[in-house]
Amino acid sequence: MIKNIILDFGDIFIDLDKPATAKAMEKFGYKSLTPDLDALFKNYEKGSKSSQEFLEEVSSVFPSATDKDLIDAWNAILLEFPDRRLEFIEALAQENQYRLFLLSNTNDIHIEFVKEQMGMEKFNRFKNAFEVFYLSYEMGMRKPDAEIFEFVLSENKLAANETLFVDDTKENTDTASLLGIKTWNLQVGKEDITQLKSFL
Repeated sequence: MIKNIILDFGDIFIDLDKPATAKAMEKFGYKSLTPDLDALFKNYEKGSKSSQEFLEEVSSVFPSATDKDLIDAWNAILLEFPDRRLEFIEALAQENQYRLFLLSNTNDIHIEFVKEQMGMEKFNRFKNAFEVFYLSYEMGMRKPDAEIFEFVLSENKLAANETLFVDDTKENTDTASLLGIKTWNLQVGKEDITQLKSFL
């Protein structure tokens, strides 16, 4: 029986355009994701780089881009957060049947942009629907590493077999499954978080 639900943020609640950042950076010379850039992005998501350090390092690779260019390109991935999803999670929280947790790979620049786009009232409504709002850059860990799931289970005394994890990235749900957590690898464009109850 499911008692706990852990939910991802991007493409679960907020719509994403995943290729948009790379596309926006093409005019500054971006061609493909190098191992160095990949490591930098992951370290930034883990909070081991400050936003300033992150921008300085990216800027050294793309010297023709200003900080504003870099921030605009970085945030290009973030689209709308439909009201129906906010209302859905608020209603689910009010039912008080499940313990709800957010677990998102994200970073400081993205969260600040989301707050600005949504407005603090809506952002706080969203945040308050969850018992704990876990953001990778504040935790020093990121999905799909097993340690982040083990931390959430252990810190909240959750039984894996009583927990459902919802994420659009198969790599993340695969790791959770190996730990005994029930998973729903949501198919973006075909499924929506508002259908959650049919997966419980």
